[in-house]
Amino acid sequence: MSKPIKVILFDAANTLIYKPSLYSNMLTVLQKFSYDIDEEKLQYHHKLLSEIINFPDRTSREFYKEFNAELLLSLGIIPTEELLNELFSACSYLEWKAFDDVMILDKIETRKAVLSNFNSTLNGLLDQLIGENIFSDIIISENEAYRKPHREFYELALNKLNVSPEEILYIGDSLKLDIIPAKELGFKTLLIDRLNIFSNYKERISNMNDIVNYL
Repeated sequence: MSKPIKVILFDAANTLIYKPSLYSNMLTVLQKFSYDIDEEKLQYHHKLLSEIINFPDRTSREFYKEFNAELLLSLGIIPTEELLNELFSACSYLEWKAFDDVMILDKIETRKAVLSNFNSTLNGLLDQLIGENIFSDIIISENEAYRKPHREFYELALNKLNVSPEEILYIGDSLKLDIIPAKELGFKTLLIDRLNIFSNYKERISNMNDIVNYL
C-alpha cells in the first residue's frame, strides 16, 4: 500500500520563481540586431538548452556568454561579441518574481520544503516573494557539498526532512535535474511544465493548482 505524502518538496528557479522580463529583454536585443524571433520559439529553445547546460549556483558574465552563444546558434544566429555583450547587459541582475499560481501553497496543509541549485540568497527571496513560514526547510546547493542532479543531494534532503522517499512528492521543472534523480530514489514526482514543452511525459502538471487534484 502506498504511503501518504508527508512532504511536498519543490525546486525553486522556474518552478516557484522566475524572471518575468527575461524573454522580452532578449527579444528587444535581437530585434535591435534585426532578428525577428517568436517568443514561444525563444522560450522553447532556452528551456531545452537549460536541460543540457547546468546553471552554476552563482552565474557570471563568462557563463552567460557561453550559454547565450549556444542559444543563438540553436536559433540559427551566429553569435558576435557585440550581440553577446548586449544580451548580457539586458538580461543580467533581473528581478525575480513568484509565479502567480504558487499562492495556492499557503492553502495546502501538507508540509512543504525546497531543494534547489541556488545561492544563499534564496531564503530571503522566498520569504519575500512567497511568504515566511511557508517552507519548513530550504536546502540550497551553495550551502551544501552537493547539487542536482547528484544523488547525494537528494539523500541529504531525506535526512534533513526525516521521511522516507515514498512519503515525498517532488515537483520541479527539469527532467534531468529534478525528476530523474528523485524517481531513482523512490520519490513521487511531478514535472511542472507550464510551457507544454514535454508533452510526451505523462506525470506532469501545468499549474500549481493541479497539486490539489493530485493530493
